[in-house]
Amino acid sequence: MGWVVLSVLVVAAFGLLLRFGGLPRSGLELSAAALLIGVAGYASQGNPHQPGTDVAKRDSVGQLDPATVKSRQAMMGQFGNEAAWLDFADTMLRMGETQGAVLAMRSAIRDSPKNANLWVGLGNALVAHGEGIVSPAARFAYQQASRLSPAHPGPPLFLGIALAQQGRQEEATRIWAALLARSPKDAPWRADVEARLAAIGPAKP
Repeated sequence: MGWVVLSVLVVAAFGLLLRFGGLPRSGLELSAAALLIGVAGYASQGNPHQPGTDVAKRDSVGQLDPATVKSRQAMMGQFGNEAAWLDFADTMLRMGETQGAVLAMRSAIRDSPKNANLWVGLGNALVAHGEGIVSPAARFAYQQASRLSPAHPGPPLFLGIALAQQGRQEEATRIWAALLARSPKDAPWRADVEARLAAIGPAKP
């Protein structure tokens, strides 16, 4: 009976969005993805006979570093349709839904293929989906962002973060040092990059 009620509610909610929401295609895809994630969550967690769990103790869910999210929001903004997609992907990563985050970013890129921020978001999602490994696909996403916006600090910053977390500190140091060398003295991301460099130490000659 619970599944019947849930199905009716999901169909009704999406129908109302289609009729009255006035959302663009990307907004509808985002809303549909949110509804599907809710259904998936119910499927895995929604057994009324299971004992409750303390959500605050579930520290292992997701692979998203809060400092990385803060850096991304400061660099790429928190408002607008583009930011909504990035925030949505961040939320799925917190839930451990890494594949869903990748699919969400690919959907966003289909609508805005020349948006460098979205390509950075895809790179971040692919790194999380690969359990911290910088796959060829993730590296391509960062490279595509750099091609679209050569001065964008996001690709070297987040590629460096992924490499450092993977234990490749020397590569990360060189990438961040190059980013600082071409960044203005008053760039808002300088302090973040300098702190990360100080945390892992200088590169070996």
